[in-house]
Amino acid sequence: MSSPAITAGVLSDHLPVSRLRDVTLVLTGTLFVALASQLIIPLWFTPVPLSMATFAVMLTGASLGPAKGALSLALYMLLGIAGAPVFADGASGWGGASFGYVIGYVLAAAAAGALAERGFDRTLGKTALLVIVSSALVYAIGLPWLMVSTGAGLGAGLQMGVLPFLIGDAIKGLAAVALLPSVWRLIK
Repeated sequence: MSSPAITAGVLSDHLPVSRLRDVTLVLTGTLFVALASQLIIPLWFTPVPLSMATFAVMLTGASLGPAKGALSLALYMLLGIAGAPVFADGASGWGGASFGYVIGYVLAAAAAGALAERGFDRTLGKTALLVIVSSALVYAIGLPWLMVSTGAGLGAGLQMGVLPFLIGDAIKGLAAVALLPSVWRLIK
């Protein structure tokens, strides 16, 4: 006898429901992104370092859903604004050239969660779409902020804030595409 297919909800929905669970999940998501943000490769030609944060943002959003995922990233952003060294390389504050990417993280987590609620984290192809949408939202906010912050035009902004990150984002995206559907197969 086979178990019924899980068609709705996100991974965290399969944990016992309680307020304590929800608070713990939000705080854990915030901590996960803060720790992943410290795994960086500085690039000499851009103020934006290569980090594991976007990978953590996608997993947090997809695992927690749109509300808890966005709340985790909003808390991450607020902690950084308040001076906690949670941004890449222990940075904090809102005025830096890469802060727009942090704003994009909140939107990306919400989008990843919303897509995951609709089953976009259960197959390779749909998870790839979840990854692309999430990454695009990070760039959609991060690139304009970077351009305004540095005075760069579109070409220079793309050279500093998008193009150097595409290969790394593809690798992180492939890891998410492999991981999320695999976890669903394990819990079925």
